[in-house]
Order: sequence, then structure tokens, then C-alpha cells
Amino acid sequence: MAMITPMSDAPGPPLRLHDYWRSSASFRARIALNLKGVAYESVPVDLLSGAQRGAEYRALNPQGLVPALDVGGATIGQSLAIIDWLDHVHPEPPLLPTDPLARAQAMSRALLIACDIHPINNLRVLRWLKDDLRADEAARLRWIAHWIDAGLSVLETQTGGGPYLAGEAPGLPDICLVPQLYNARRWGVDLDFYPSLLAIEARCLALKAFIDAHPDHLPDTAIL
Repeated sequence: MAMITPMSDAPGPPLRLHDYWRSSASFRARIALNLKGVAYESVPVDLLSGAQRGAEYRALNPQGLVPALDVGGATIGQSLAIIDWLDHVHPEPPLLPTDPLARAQAMSRALLIACDIHPINNLRVLRWLKDDLRADEAARLRWIAHWIDAGLSVLETQTGGGPYLAGEAPGLPDICLVPQLYNARRWGVDLDFYPSLLAIEARCLALKAFIDAHPDHLPDTAIL
């Protein structure tokens, strides 16, 4: 089932976002599209049934992961690549600071989440732990909590002086933070150790762009 997300009109080819409602990488892409005010069509891919491994989806995205953004017949995989494309094609509002040092610092915070926490706790890794390594649920939960805490404990010390991880306005690191905290709660990780990150999350979740992208607010929630 596809849905049209009501956003303001924007120039360029029609966009189709192949995503899954509870995928944190897809959540990032939805937030970015919303912050930019770019219209797109959501095409749900049911990860639990293995739709991402089917021939039809593999033809679109050979890696078999979500999200994938179809831009007038061309496909962009990987959420950060999608967001980078959006930031170049639709530069307002910017998702990274223009000052080179501030930009690098914001990028570092985003990559801490997107490269060091998220990939080793996603669905295919957890299934491999279960099916190939025969790790029981307690061991898998310990794995998840260990890597989330390892990353968030560092990020808590790098929040800076602004209201958001990106500075005075929400940007790429905030787009990565909110889905990661959503995942942490799903797995029962204690977040009380991260008051600064929770305060930033609260500011983000007061914004319509984040609210509308949230998994709990999507029609797919009830069907997948």
C-alpha cells in the first residue's frame, strides 16, 4: 500500500520513498523530507516478510535494504546519501552548518549514530546473532544495550551549547538521534543516563516534521 505524504510542492522529478515504518534509517529519510517540505510518495517494504530480499525490490536496490529513494527512475540507497542529495537539491533549510569546523563536528555526531551504533543493531544483524550464532534473547538484548550505551555515552558529552545537536536548528545529527532513541526504547535500554540527549529529542519531537515522520504516526503501523 502506498500513501502520499502531504508536503508543499517542490520542483524536480517525483520522489518515491521505499521504506519500512519502524526502520530507523527510513525514519531519518522521512524526517529530512519533511524538514525540507518536499512532496513524496511512500512505498512500504515489509521487512518482516522479507520483501526487501525479493527480486522486484532487489532490482531497485541490490543491497536489499531500506530506505531507497526513487528520483524519476534513478535510485539512491542509504539514508545519509538520500539526505545529502536532498540538502544539495533543496538547500533550505540546511541540515548541516556552513562553517567547516561546525559542519565537521555535526557530521561526526551523526556518523557516531549512523555508522557506530545503528548498523550492528539492525534487523539482519540481530537475525544473524539468533540464527547463526544461536544467541538467546538475553544475549541479544545485552548486545543491543552494550552498543547503544557505548555510543550514547560519548554523544551525551558532545551536545554542545545549542538547543540541537546541529546547533541552533535541527539538522543531520538530530535526524539520526531521534530514530536511535526510538530504537533504544523498543529494546528496553535505560536512557536516564542521557538527559542532554533526551532534552534535544523533546525539542525535536515538538516539531511537525519529526511528528509526521514518527513510526507511531504512520498508517503502516497498523498493517505491518
